[in-house]
Amino acid sequence: MKFIGIIPARYASTRFPGKPLAMLGGKLVIERVCEQVSKVLDEVVVATDDKRIFDAVNAFGSKAVMTSANHKSGTDRIREAADIINTDADVVVNIQGDEPFIHPEQIEAVCRCFNDPSTQIATLGKPFGDDIEAIENPNSPKIAVDTKGFAMYFSRSVIPFVRGAEPKTWPNQFPFIKHIGLYAYRTQVLREITMLPQGQLEIAESLEQLRWLENGYRIQVALTDMETVGIDTPEDLDKAEKMLSEIG
Repeated sequence: MKFIGIIPARYASTRFPGKPLAMLGGKLVIERVCEQVSKVLDEVVVATDDKRIFDAVNAFGSKAVMTSANHKSGTDRIREAADIINTDADVVVNIQGDEPFIHPEQIEAVCRCFNDPSTQIATLGKPFGDDIEAIENPNSPKIAVDTKGFAMYFSRSVIPFVRGAEPKTWPNQFPFIKHIGLYAYRTQVLREITMLPQGQLEIAESLEQLRWLENGYRIQVALTDMETVGIDTPEDLDKAEKMLSEIG
């Protein structure tokens, strides 16, 4: 089975314009993402809508393609990139361009989901542990999975509701799972899901993956105990610099 990693990277950002080209430990953020992904996948492509990112990626030796500036989601951008390069990969892995500390083991875990022929889409989850404040944070979507590890629902609300217990004790009552936004899709499935209209669940929760569930696609959830660190603000970049110095 052949896998390709495609990294969507836009220059425009409300909170941190140009973050893929920000310097982190002497290298560009997008360069560090490419390096991490290349440890696992033989083919890696950056999908961008900005000539500055395109030129920078080519300059450090990775491959980039120019895509439309009008996409509503990274999934749409990845689909266009896959079509531009006419990929023959069986599975397309979507890695966020602002996560320079993505672990190769996490990518491998998602790829292993496709050993199951019924897996159409795969994503990543991480146990919350005993942090009830993190569990209650609507910016950290939760996943409910079935007994075979497939997603039943994603929500910004706390799912499930633990009846008859104080919320502060909920982490001891149920193993809540945090969704981490690493995705992989069978290539034909990627083409199909980008043709789907938005559904009521997606609009309500503002979670794109609910469109796929609502249309009957099966999403297998690989579990990891490693945290990812996204860079959404200049403050996040400062934290990442400190992390990098601690790692050495």
